[in-house]
Parts: sequence; C-alpha cells; structure tokens
Amino acid sequence: MSSLPGIEEALAQVLARVTTLEAEEVPVAEASGRVLAEPAASVGDLPPFDSSAMDGFAVRAADTPGELRVVGQSAAGSPFEGELAAGEAVTISTGAVVPASADAVVPVERTTGEVTVEHVEPGENVRPTGGDIRAGETVVDAGVVLRPAQLGALAAAGLARVCVARRPHVTVLPTGSELRPPGETLRAGEIYESNSVLIASQLASVGAEVTVLPPVADDKDATRDALARGLESDMLVTSGGVSVGPHDLVRRMLAELGAEEVFWRVAVKPGKPVAYAVRGRTLVFGLPGNPVSSLVGFELFVRPALLALQGARDPGPHYLSGRIAAPLRRNAQRDELVRARRNGDVLEPITGQESHMIARSAAADALVLVPRGEGVLDEGAQVRWLQI
Repeated sequence: MSSLPGIEEALAQVLARVTTLEAEEVPVAEASGRVLAEPAASVGDLPPFDSSAMDGFAVRAADTPGELRVVGQSAAGSPFEGELAAGEAVTISTGAVVPASADAVVPVERTTGEVTVEHVEPGENVRPTGGDIRAGETVVDAGVVLRPAQLGALAAAGLARVCVARRPHVTVLPTGSELRPPGETLRAGEIYESNSVLIASQLASVGAEVTVLPPVADDKDATRDALARGLESDMLVTSGGVSVGPHDLVRRMLAELGAEEVFWRVAVKPGKPVAYAVRGRTLVFGLPGNPVSSLVGFELFVRPALLALQGARDPGPHYLSGRIAAPLRRNAQRDELVRARRNGDVLEPITGQESHMIARSAAADALVLVPRGEGVLDEGAQVRWLQI
C-alpha cells in the first residue's frame, strides 16, 4: 500500500492549518456567495400580520356556510379598517391583512353568486403572524454559504446588511519557460498557458479576489521574486514546478522564503505531485503543471481550503451520488478521479483520461471518484462524484 497520504488525510492536514478570515458587513444584495460570519436574526415577525393565503373572502368561520354581506375589501398594502360583524365578509386578495375578528378565508372558487360561501374552519387559508419566523429567531446560521434562497429569506426577514467573512485575496502564479499566452505564435517546444485561466475561474467561483501574475520562467531568482510577491496574499496557488526535475524550482524557493511544507504528493490520480505549504497565515498550493491534474487538485484541496478560510461549516468536497455507465478499473495504490459526462444520475466516462488532455475535459462535467483497491467497479455501480 502506498505510504503517501490519501485524499482524506491530506485534506485534514490542509484544513487543520486554516485560520478564518476577518468579518465585514455588506448589503444583503451584495452578499451572494459569501459565507455568513455570525447568525442572522429576523428583524420582525414574518409574516408581520395575519394574511390571506388565497384570493377570496375574509369571514368569521362561525358564519359559514351561508349568505354573507360584503362590507369592503382588503388588498395588499391597503387593509380593511374595522372589524367584521356577524354575517359580514370582506373581499380579500392574497397576502392582504385579514381583518380584525375574521378568522378564515373562503377561496373564490368555493363561493356561489356574490356572497354565498361554503363552510370553513377557523384558521383556514390564513397565514398567521410569525408563522414563518418570529422576531429575533435565527434566519440563517453562521458558516452558511449565501445562495439565492438564503438571500431572499434574509431580505424578507428585514435585514439590509449581514456580517460575512471578507473575500480571500489569492495570487495565481503559472511557472515554466515553455509557456506562452494564447493568441501568440508558438515556437518549438512551447505551449499555450491555460492553467491560470482555469485556476482563476475556479477561484472566482468560491468568492476569491484573484491576482494572476505573468508566467515565470524556470529561473531561480525570477521564481523566488514571484513567489515572494504571492506570499503576501491569503493564498498562493502555483501551477507547475513541483515535480523532481532540475527545472522544478517552486518547492525549493518556497522553502528559502520560509514556507513550511506540510505535504508533497498525495495518493491520487491525476494530481499526485500536489504540494501544500504554509507561511504564517498564508496557504500555499503547488498544483501540477498538467492541466487536468491542476483541475483535480483544486477541487479536492483548494476549494475546501477557500471555503474554510471564509468560515464555511461544511467546506467539502461536496460529493454527489450516481451510477457509472461503464466498468472502471480500480488502481491498487491511488484513488482516481475519472472525468465523465452526466446523463441524469448516470455518469458516462469520456475517452482520453490522461492528465494533459484538457481539451477532452471540455466534454466532462463530473469527476467520478474510483476508490483505490483491486478489481473493477461494474457498470451500474454506485459512485460518488464532484461537479466541475
């Protein structure tokens, strides 16, 4: 069995060295994707008054069934003034205030003529005051990533501003003398630099403020200077230069700059040569140069670290469940992430799984986890997968 740490062990080492970022207050309308730093409580009762769940007639249940006299109307924002007497009803719209002494609403479709209503029970079709939440109760807990449902709930509960972790400042540094920007003419031995685009996009999806440095050549001084700049951020993510070749300078220069290497290499395919280091509160991820290895390393380790930096109570990775459409051979020494295309809950592995085949990955939207071991996962087997 491999002596390298597995995914779970390496992830535990990553998260153990995370220090949550400071909090700041922002408008609710600008908090999408942010992580709540403290519980957010409702300003008032929701709904703030007894309201109608239907278009119809507000009545006293004791007067039904029967023929009632309509004495007014209650519309959203324009409530009926006064109380209902015996035998009276008020036309009411959905969301409008239920008049005093009325205790039920008869839907329009359960009336005949103008005022003849069917029987209703007390409380029927009435949304009671505070039926959703009471003033002072928690709407969203600390550590929750704010998505549309949470933002809508916070606004409805009367909160104009919320306390969230500040956005992490992350620097991306691609390394390698062979790298050229897309659009330029390649010379012999050169390739287009794509990892910074890939990584920056992944970082932005987790709420980071991203600075991308120009690719640095395989030169000690240039690499050291670029790394020193990146270490001023909350997180530094490099691509390339973390293997064992003579031009792989990243780990060596990080050590010279005082970064403590926590681990180098993980029992995972692709992405084995990933490195993780810390300097003070700065987290450093050295992702492999092969684009698919970089993509996988990010989803397994960098994304959870970024969420943990922001105080997320469940930083992931967030695996989903599905079935594989074709047999997958297991690797005895390493867990493997296989690129696949989703078709409902069925995952179809794509052709071309080598770690340099980033163009093939354009057809994939899932990474299927194939746990290390012997034998084969049969077609139709239940598997866990990550969305990409």
